[in-house]
Amino acid sequence: MNLLENLGIKVIEKSKKKVVLEMAIEDKHLQPYKIMHGGLNAVLAETAGSIGANLNIQDEGFAAVGVDIMTHQLNKIKDGIVIAEATPVRVGRNIQTWQAFTHKKGSAINASLSTMTLKKVKVD
Repeated sequence: MNLLENLGIKVIEKSKKKVVLEMAIEDKHLQPYKIMHGGLNAVLAETAGSIGANLNIQDEGFAAVGVDIMTHQLNKIKDGIVIAEATPVRVGRNIQTWQAFTHKKGSAINASLSTMTLKKVKVD
């Protein structure tokens, strides 16, 4: 089981210009205070940005991996379905920056900016 499966994160849309993820909040996502753990917003943002960044790679044998993330918690959430939407700010040859906004029914929960770099990977 990978991280997305374990957390129940679903890829709704993915392209070079936009990635949309969805997660239904469960008890395992909550802090002891019964609100969603803020770290999940970082997971959603970096995952969405990484998916999009990897779709933009032109050189075979490389993968985009996160090197930096800045995240701002804007609102708390206790239940329901959260949506993370990521779009590229800049797609360079070696570095990509993506912005992501997490919301519930259009109400902002989080804003994040993540940077990915290309790393040579060995594909088995």
